[in-house]
Amino acid sequence: MASIQRLYETFQPDHYDLFLDISRENKLIAGKTKIHGQVTTTDVAIHQHDLVIETLKVNGQAVDFEVNNDQDQVTFKVDQAGEITVEVTYHAPLTDNMNGIYPSYYNVDGQAKQLVSTQFETYFARQAFPGIDEPEAKATFSLAIKFDEKPGESVISNMPEAKVEEGVHYFDETVKMSTYLLGFALGDLQNKKTKTTSGVEIGVFATKAHPADNLDFALDIAKRSIEFFEDFYQTPYPLPHSWQVALPDFSAGAMENWGVVTYREACLLVDPKNSSMATKQYVATIVAHELAHQWFGDLVTMKWWDELWLNESFANMMEYLATDHLEPDWHIWESFNAAEVQKALQRDAILGVQPVHVEVQHPEEIDALFDPAIVYAKGGHLLVMVRSLIGDDALRNGLKAYFAKKKYSNATGDDLWSALGEASGKNIGEIMHSWLEQPGYPVLSVTVEDGRVKVSQKPFYFGGDKSAVPNVDLRLWQVPLAASAPSAPDLLTEKSMDLGDYETLKAESNGAFVLNVGNAGHYIVQYDDTLLAEQVAHLSEQDAITQAQFVQNCLLLAQAGQGSFADLLWVLPKLAESNSELVQSLIYQVINQVKAFADDGSALEKDLKVFVDGLSKKQLARLGYDKKAGENVDDEMVRPQVLSAALFAKNADLVAHAHGVFEAAGGDVTKLAADGRAVVLKNEIQNFNSQEKFNQFLTDYQQTANAALKSDLEAALVTSPEAGQLETLVANYQNADVIKPQDLRGWFQGVLGNDKGQDLAWNWAKNNWDWLEDRLGGDMSFTSYVTVISRIFKTEEKLADFEKFFTPKKAEPGLAREIVIDQAVIDNRVKTIAAQKDAVTRAVALLAKNFA
Repeated sequence: MASIQRLYETFQPDHYDLFLDISRENKLIAGKTKIHGQVTTTDVAIHQHDLVIETLKVNGQAVDFEVNNDQDQVTFKVDQAGEITVEVTYHAPLTDNMNGIYPSYYNVDGQAKQLVSTQFETYFARQAFPGIDEPEAKATFSLAIKFDEKPGESVISNMPEAKVEEGVHYFDETVKMSTYLLGFALGDLQNKKTKTTSGVEIGVFATKAHPADNLDFALDIAKRSIEFFEDFYQTPYPLPHSWQVALPDFSAGAMENWGVVTYREACLLVDPKNSSMATKQYVATIVAHELAHQWFGDLVTMKWWDELWLNESFANMMEYLATDHLEPDWHIWESFNAAEVQKALQRDAILGVQPVHVEVQHPEEIDALFDPAIVYAKGGHLLVMVRSLIGDDALRNGLKAYFAKKKYSNATGDDLWSALGEASGKNIGEIMHSWLEQPGYPVLSVTVEDGRVKVSQKPFYFGGDKSAVPNVDLRLWQVPLAASAPSAPDLLTEKSMDLGDYETLKAESNGAFVLNVGNAGHYIVQYDDTLLAEQVAHLSEQDAITQAQFVQNCLLLAQAGQGSFADLLWVLPKLAESNSELVQSLIYQVINQVKAFADDGSALEKDLKVFVDGLSKKQLARLGYDKKAGENVDDEMVRPQVLSAALFAKNADLVAHAHGVFEAAGGDVTKLAADGRAVVLKNEIQNFNSQEKFNQFLTDYQQTANAALKSDLEAALVTSPEAGQLETLVANYQNADVIKPQDLRGWFQGVLGNDKGQDLAWNWAKNNWDWLEDRLGGDMSFTSYVTVISRIFKTEEKLADFEKFFTPKKAEPGLAREIVIDQAVIDNRVKTIAAQKDAVTRAVALLAKNFA
């Protein structure tokens, strides 16, 4: 397959006039596009995809043209280089693959309805109109839309509506921006609006399938986020409004179209009367993430997709920075450590994983760039590391200069490092190139030798083919040490270093001597026995991030065979009484890894349940089963983890109480409190199952418009112990009336992770992969169907089956890297279980005996 040809090199548009006539009934788009710009050659190409070109004119004169569908192009000749206007009339299908211009389906009071909206990232604007569909090709847009409009319906876009004439909605001309950021939504929408202190109009839009008060939470978060970013970036929001739109069908979580951000309903709408703290934090961080993009990605856009991290990594960090400012009681940085950091460290330890900055050689590789654990989570962690190095004042001043210099244009990573370097006086670019241009991260080995503390770095990995990665062991990073002792050096730039006198460093530290205080650095540390013993002795006195970091390091080392799961398990009871959501999260991340060692019904599984019951019992007694008035956020977030642990352990009191809650609600799932609802529903399916109850839950899933309730019902149904019920779920994978394509991956992973359903789900995937590719293959998250398999498979037999099925698909550029990585993940799990199972079995048996 040919490499990507950059059409912007020969045609630089500066303005588009777009007219779209959309028929939902006929599933057809009829369009007229006029592009003004400059060409540098007489042979011109513009992008199109599945457009039926009817006429093409240059400067008012019809010209011959050729359509090249393999290259997504239409080509034509002009008389001479210079200023031109191209006019194209065309029509195209309205498709159901959730990109381009597409319909969402929903019901209100039993009546089927459609909402039409856009998803143009990464290269799907060309499905809606011809043009130069590349991020560098920034232009202004004048948009006009006609549709089969019904009374009460409306259409919204990036800019305010200017007028409506003869059924055509005309919008104000946009600012200069990339094609992938154009957006609109049309249909029967309700909304709520407010204004920021600077006068920006903020709105939340949704279908009328939802109560109006479900829009309030996001409206408040959006308003305060825009105000925060205007202050932090010291750069005004450049548009008149910021609309947030909830879509019934949406493949990703959200999309930062400038001024008209689109979301999954689960990512925007919150029931104010019955929502968990986890749901509120989830929605708040997503809204903040998308609004961070309005500057970082929209105002200044990466020059090409290989710099995608410039958009996503920064928005990942800023969503937490903003949310922490808006809701300081949430301790959201602890959630960052529990989720983003762990996700990044796990993924980045596999040989073959992409670097944050990665070259794109083929069009199909662009969507594969959107690796959430690398471009989002790792990139965000690296920027947290930069922030810790330079401080907020330098960060703000650097960003202000960056936006002033690059607004309405494009940038590379070096532009950002230059601005931050000037603001901080540090060579940030030199430090960050070692982290962005090579994959992976180091493990620092810290030892005490002859009274001196020595540190050395080497690449850390626990899966993959080392022979396929040349010079992997020669990788070096510039590592911010962030030592607990102020006199220790700031940066490790060589393979090894002497940090100083041990007693001096110990005296300067608050407790044990450690590196990477605050866990801002994207690396782990392995300490010798002397330093490790000190840390264990002081562990109970440390803050939550330090405690969690200790578990994090031990867990990763155990997965690499450089540490022991059996030894790590003995540490967990020392932390079990911690009130921190972060610490509890790390405890149960370890437990979830250890579950892979236990076969269904084995003695190890029985002992593990006794151990987990012991770990969770005191927390369960302290917290109780139900949310209490006035309790702190940590307790609210810890309770679901503890309840889930008790359910796994078959805690008799929990099982009986949860069933009582369900019975008290009369079996009406809508009457269950969101806090603890998932456990109540799982308990019914796992311990009080009946075909009638299963059928009712599946019907409830289809009928409710509440995304959080849908998620809890799904999470329960996939845990069914009945093979026939799991067969029913798998039989509905391709039935969009039951399981929407946007939700299919979760259902697939859930049944695959159920021992009684694993073969059902896996066989379905193998038999229907062509259908999956046809239905969802153009989506940026399609590769995650491979990823979720790697999270579950743990035997030699399944590894061989994975390899047999996916090896022929390595020829597909969009899948090749994912297949290699995920095969390595499964292979490492198989080897780890083989090497450590006996020790884990003995340790769990002894720990269970202690709790029995």
